Amino acid sequence: MNQAKAGDTVRINYVGTLNTGETFDSSEGRDPLEFVVGAGQIINGLDNAIPGMAVGEKKVVEVPCAQAYGDTNPEAVQAVPREGIPADIPLDVGTQLQMQTPQGQVVPVTVAEVTETEVTLDANHPLAGQDLNFAIEVVGIDEA
Repeated sequence: MNQAKAGDTVRINYVGTLNTGETFDSSEGRDPLEFVVGAGQIINGLDNAIPGMAVGEKKVVEVPCAQAYGDTNPEAVQAVPREGIPADIPLDVGTQLQMQTPQGQVVPVTVAEVTETEVTLDANHPLAGQDLNFAIEVVGIDEA
């Protein structure tokens, strides 16, 4: 039976959970996740768990935050003057927005706090600082 190795295209079904047991993502009801092993297309901790697995094999992978989305970066949280944000932009806490850097790069941000004068925006990935758990099953391997 073929075992996955770096360079192979694999397809997995997965359920991603936090340490609290809350599901943050799943392939259930969707096509399996397809990626090239070792190509950096998915988080390192999950990518590193795939080599050696065969079609039909299942396992649970615990991924520390350093091998997922990293620690929360306090420099990625910034307060901006509320008057600098157009009135038609929703500013409810938890709302996901997109900002553009001076270089033209689009950066997703989350509204973290709103006061009368400022809006605090957080550019950290929503799963930054979290250890992640994945229940995975390899459902396909295309050799490189």
